[in-house]
Amino acid sequence: QVQLVESGGGLAQAGGSLRLSCAASGRTFSRYTMGWFRQAPGKEREFVAAISWSGGSTVYADSVKGRFTISRDNAKNTVYLQMNSLKPEDTAVYYCATGTSYSSSQYADPHRYDYWGQGTQVTVSS
Repeated sequence: QVQLVESGGGLAQAGGSLRLSCAASGRTFSRYTMGWFRQAPGKEREFVAAISWSGGSTVYADSVKGRFTISRDNAKNTVYLQMNSLKPEDTAVYYCATGTSYSSSQYADPHRYDYWGQGTQVTVSS
């Protein structure tokens, strides 16, 4: 059974930083694309960032580009999201997901991901 467990969320001030982690189990982690999505209250889920199975390719939403960094450690079956220069509009529940993509153009498509974590709340105060 595939499980994804996010951690590292919490409260931060605008301009601050948080690092999210997502620990995966139940499948060969290193074979799959990993992504981060978020959903704010009253809004639809949106893509944040994704990383290829090898870590050699990353894609970011325009809203986080230059502020967030996605990385992975295949030896630890963990993907990370380093979030810097946080803004109040980054407030959301953040979800990690695992799936299969054949090109980076597919990373932002939530339908490419077949397993999702339970989410971790990130709140940024102004």
